[in-house]
Amino acid sequence: MDNNVTPNSGPAASLGWRQQITRVQWLVLFGTTMGWALDGFAGSLYALVLGPAMTDLLPHSGIVVSPGQIGVYGGLTVALFLAGWATGGILFGVLADYFGRVRVLSIGILTYAVFTALAAFADTWWQLGILRFIAGLGSGVEAPVGAALVAEVWRNKYRARACGVMMSGYAAGFFMAALAYALLSDHGWRFMLVLAVVPAFLVWFLRRYVPEPEEIKTVIKERKERKGKATGRPEDQFVLRRLLSPPHLRATLICTALASGSLLAFWSVSTWYPQIIRDMTLAESLSTQVGNHRVAISSMLFNAGGILGYASWGFLADAIGRRKAFLVSFIISGLSIAYLFPFEHPYTTYLIVIPIVGFGLFGALSGNFVYGPEMFSPSMRASGIALANSIGRYITAAGPLVAGVIATSWFGGNLGVATAVLAATGVIALIGLYFAPETRNAELPTDAPSDLSTDPVSIEGASK
Repeated sequence: MDNNVTPNSGPAASLGWRQQITRVQWLVLFGTTMGWALDGFAGSLYALVLGPAMTDLLPHSGIVVSPGQIGVYGGLTVALFLAGWATGGILFGVLADYFGRVRVLSIGILTYAVFTALAAFADTWWQLGILRFIAGLGSGVEAPVGAALVAEVWRNKYRARACGVMMSGYAAGFFMAALAYALLSDHGWRFMLVLAVVPAFLVWFLRRYVPEPEEIKTVIKERKERKGKATGRPEDQFVLRRLLSPPHLRATLICTALASGSLLAFWSVSTWYPQIIRDMTLAESLSTQVGNHRVAISSMLFNAGGILGYASWGFLADAIGRRKAFLVSFIISGLSIAYLFPFEHPYTTYLIVIPIVGFGLFGALSGNFVYGPEMFSPSMRASGIALANSIGRYITAAGPLVAGVIATSWFGGNLGVATAVLAATGVIALIGLYFAPETRNAELPTDAPSDLSTDPVSIEGASK
């Protein structure tokens, strides 16, 4: 066991929480939280400037600007980003299981920071879409690899809470982006995207202060030794093949269903509520500046609720169990979306309800990265988390695009109704939840000689 971490039992268990958490654990949590926050910062900046960017770029692409066209082509660029995110998640997740967490994390951060900033120089919507796809490749690394890194270093009873706090960084990044938009949006959407280069500076901190967990270092070393001796064990089989074969296929399917439902609801809402508020402002014959201000305030409230939802999920899951915590998040997000988006409401109602929407949606996302590390052993942990969430993102990639299309085709341009309809597909997560085993108080799975003995799904009957 890593000398830098504290086990669940023994003399250390009687110490206070300050004595149980080491400097290395704090450094890892800080580095991964900041990486995820800056990822959220870059992603949210794009959502906030999507409308103005499409308004500027569509004429250069030979397309007439209209709310429907902004919905369709803006949705395409978001879909490309999510497709890149899904592809990068699988690619970098596999690399992290074979070459280590910190190195791969650093490469991913540089990729999304640089290519998000380069998007500021696009002249057409399709150029922007290509750059967003490449930025998505790098963006896919942060959550699965960061969650695996935190779970492996925080092996004490605070593991779920640490993972939840790390995930809250994403909503904090959204909040910072909303604040930056409120203060700097007058400089234009291109200037806002250039700000996304900031995450690149985090790489220095990660490479200098964040260590590789001893567990994955041992796994990598032993795998290389067995390869050199021409000997092998079941966990030496290519990781994606293992994840898609029994006994691990069931865990992969459960995590995929949970992630897909959560992501469908989240991206349907987070992509389009800024434009919904702009359309509402336009209908009231108010200025563009008023619309931008409303979007910024609503975004800050949405993400303030999200920060609470993200950070509290681990505490809630430790108190009532993982399955019940998921159910709480699904109920809160489902009811608040059903109330807010299909109907006309004044702006003040959005200010009241949007933080509740954020609390539920972000909470469910947090759950996926608290729960995921508890379903896979170290030799496939980052890949397992990445594969489940990437499949979810491939499915989700169509959500923002379809919302724009069906708003134009079915609902007379009403993005609110279209968003609610697409978010309702999040019911997929309930199917995964039905089959999910309870992992509260369980040790992280290990690469034992028999993988069957440490597969958390094998204890499903006793866990529910």
